[in-house]
Amino acid sequence: MRQDGGTVRIPRFDRETERAIAQAWSLLLPYADEIAESITQALMEADPYWAEQPPDLQADQRRGAREHVRRGLAAMAGVARPDEQPIDLWRETGRVRARQGVPMDRVLNAYNLGSRMLWEALLRLRWNGEIDVDEHLLLLAGQRLWAALDIQNATLVDSYRTESARLQRRDLQRQQNFLDGLVDGRGTDPLFSKEAREALGLAPADPVACVVALLEDPPDEPLRGPQDRLERLGVLSHWHVRGGNYFGLVSHGGLPLDDLVAALRPGVAGRVGVAGALDGITGFATAYRLAARAAESLPRGSQRIVTVRGRLPEVLVTGSPEVVPVLVQETIGPLLAQPPNQKDVLLRTLAALLDHNGSPTQAAQVLFCHRNTVIYRAKQIESLTGRDLQNARDRLELSLGLIASGHDPH
Repeated sequence: MRQDGGTVRIPRFDRETERAIAQAWSLLLPYADEIAESITQALMEADPYWAEQPPDLQADQRRGAREHVRRGLAAMAGVARPDEQPIDLWRETGRVRARQGVPMDRVLNAYNLGSRMLWEALLRLRWNGEIDVDEHLLLLAGQRLWAALDIQNATLVDSYRTESARLQRRDLQRQQNFLDGLVDGRGTDPLFSKEAREALGLAPADPVACVVALLEDPPDEPLRGPQDRLERLGVLSHWHVRGGNYFGLVSHGGLPLDDLVAALRPGVAGRVGVAGALDGITGFATAYRLAARAAESLPRGSQRIVTVRGRLPEVLVTGSPEVVPVLVQETIGPLLAQPPNQKDVLLRTLAALLDHNGSPTQAAQVLFCHRNTVIYRAKQIESLTGRDLQNARDRLELSLGLIASGHDPH
């Protein structure tokens, strides 16, 4: 048995001494239930945690104390049955307390208190003259008790941690199953929605958002440490991988999405999109699709995080892939058909004009050329495309054409 990297051993003595130690502990067997009740009462008085627990958990602790004292005394007295070894009880207690959510330190504290009170009970019998045991034998009996406590604690810690890890894996899998269900649109099912909120720790009115980070080829980590970054703001989030996306459900508690983006930005190493779910988890599937489209609207190889609100035209285009070739051909197709140098000049000029509401003067400033040059190019663009750069609808269609072709004017 190991604890803190060391081997814990029960001290062994000659046969006569072992028999005397066992005899000393056997004298407490008639008082086992009384001692156990004293331990429980002392625990309730000394540890506020146990005093605040519901009656069923307190009753379980009381039953456990009786069984631990009975088996422990029987083992130290050398009369334990083969099927009632204390170590089996310690393992089971570790598993049960982990499932009950009792903190490990509270369980260990109860064990330490119980061992101390067992020792005091043995001393009290001697002080009252009820047993005739010399001090040396008492010391050896104490050594046996504290060595057993070390093994007891080590066994319980190992069992508790193993069970906790299993429960965490189970809970994580359950949470991820609910995340998959929400992406599939099952949030509209009232029963599923209720169970998902409980599993994910959400209240019915909690506002949520979806963050989608695209896993590129070769796979890399497009968003680093999002859960930790959000926890610093007191924001709850759950993360999962689905297909080619790493996504998170974020319960932002009314935190503006721009603040959420700012918190995540230092960890961005790929294309990331963010969308609020207008109807809470009921609308999470829609938020997932919109966040994914916002991320997909970014150029490949970029390392940016954007909201749907900031990429609405791009999201509209990526959401209608069958329209893209038609849109490109019917708007800037004639420009793309020009010789490479001419094409690039006209596309840059068009982007600058669109970015400044068709103003040649402002476009000339960002293009570092003369206003008349921009006017000449604008006429070429209008002639080739059949569009009027002073017409708002024509400018919108040309902007969408640039976006659909990958020439983002912004």
